[in-house]
Amino acid sequence: MSRIFASLILAVGLSSALAAQASGNPTKGEEKAKVVCAACHGAHGESAGPDFPKLAGQPEDYLQTALKHYKAGVRRKNPIMMGMAAGLSDQDIADLAAWFTSQDAGLYTKY
Repeated sequence: MSRIFASLILAVGLSSALAAQASGNPTKGEEKAKVVCAACHGAHGESAGPDFPKLAGQPEDYLQTALKHYKAGVRRKNPIMMGMAAGLSDQDIADLAAWFTSQDAGLYTKY
């Protein structure tokens, strides 16, 4: 019984640690977005045009994963985004994801 309890405690602890590590500060993300993202994606992630994906309201883990892939040059290999992500720290990525996730995605209807 004690082995099961110990395993459960370890699993809960690891889950908590991963969740804490993955969360960012949206206020810091807003400041970083003004400098790094706004020209193409808009300060609130509403996008400057059809050539740039809308970031507002996207899931936080999706945005973090995408930025980490650009930074590492795996799976996503857009030269512009790779250059933009290259200078981001893991905390910057978490903060940006928190900011864009907190924005209203709005309603999109395609006719």
